Amino acid sequence: MKITNVEAFYLRLPVIEARTDSSQDALLIKITTDAGITGWGEVDGSPYVTKAIIEAPYSHTMVTGLKSLLIGENPLETTRLWKKMHKATIYYGRSGAVLQAMAGIDIALWDIKGKALGKPIVELLGGAMRDKMRVYSSNMFQFSVEETVARARHAVDTGHSGVKFGWEPFGHDEAQDLRYLEALRKAVGDDIDLMLDVGHVWDAKTTVRRSQRYEHLNLFWIEEPLHPDNYAGYGQVSTACQQHIAAGEQECSVVGFQRLIDEGGIDIVQIDLTRTGFTQAMEIASYAHSRGRKVCNHNFTTDINTAASLHFLCAIENALVMEYCVEPGEISRSLAKNPVRITDGYAWLPSEPGLGVEPDDTVIEKFVVRDYV
Repeated sequence: MKITNVEAFYLRLPVIEARTDSSQDALLIKITTDAGITGWGEVDGSPYVTKAIIEAPYSHTMVTGLKSLLIGENPLETTRLWKKMHKATIYYGRSGAVLQAMAGIDIALWDIKGKALGKPIVELLGGAMRDKMRVYSSNMFQFSVEETVARARHAVDTGHSGVKFGWEPFGHDEAQDLRYLEALRKAVGDDIDLMLDVGHVWDAKTTVRRSQRYEHLNLFWIEEPLHPDNYAGYGQVSTACQQHIAAGEQECSVVGFQRLIDEGGIDIVQIDLTRTGFTQAMEIASYAHSRGRKVCNHNFTTDINTAASLHFLCAIENALVMEYCVEPGEISRSLAKNPVRITDGYAWLPSEPGLGVEPDDTVIEKFVVRDYV
């Protein structure tokens, strides 16, 4: 079996709000083979940049677009192809957008491998440790306490045992932030896990002070209070704060996660499959396990990310909980013809070969961007 084509499809809602909300567009990767088997992946990054990295022509042996590297290759050789892509992009890659593009391709290759072998990806990763994952409802803070509380109550009413809120307008007004969190805890009660995503707007000392003010709220974790590169600051925060500290969604490389664990001392390692791929994610999870850390996913995009995350989390021993974006976007929540089943606060592992989900062509056609300016 040989790869015959690698395509990148940019999907975008007609109106994009000025928010830190990655559910408003998506970059899908489609890999076609001469055996008639097609694999799908996704990249959570800058779609135009990712598309350019994939489609760029050959320049020289260490500056090559990813598509040209893959045509004619055997898609089942996932590890070798990851190393081939990494070597051929070393002058302009090694992290960031290039690794994210590789991650989307890697997901699609694993999808092909599962379909070719007639097995769900979780079996190819070593077998299922569990057949379902507890999911938490992942939300953006709304621009009023009342609207935010309404979302929290809806999460509980729809069976979620955990709920998270993050990003703007939170983080800039200490008194207002406390009103948000106290109202949320009161609304959901003491038995629901409440997570806070700060959106890296604080420094280390601010985080420690805020964490002390929030101790009575019993937060499940405080997520990404600092800039992603502030490893020393994360080390200070992880040592001083009573709450668990979660981070990692911006990391793309094994080395980056190792630094966040060892220098940053984080408690919960958040891996986004659409930025690391399966090949790296399994290595990162193994390293986290060796350091006694729990792993969860990051996912604020589409059904493909949801399925990939679920296979990954069900295959590792140290999985904690699964993030599920509930933003009501037509792309994020309507892409798949057969989305992962989520009931009673759990995501249930698909049994079909590969990812177990397939994009709906009508959704792609409705939102695909064909004119790039």
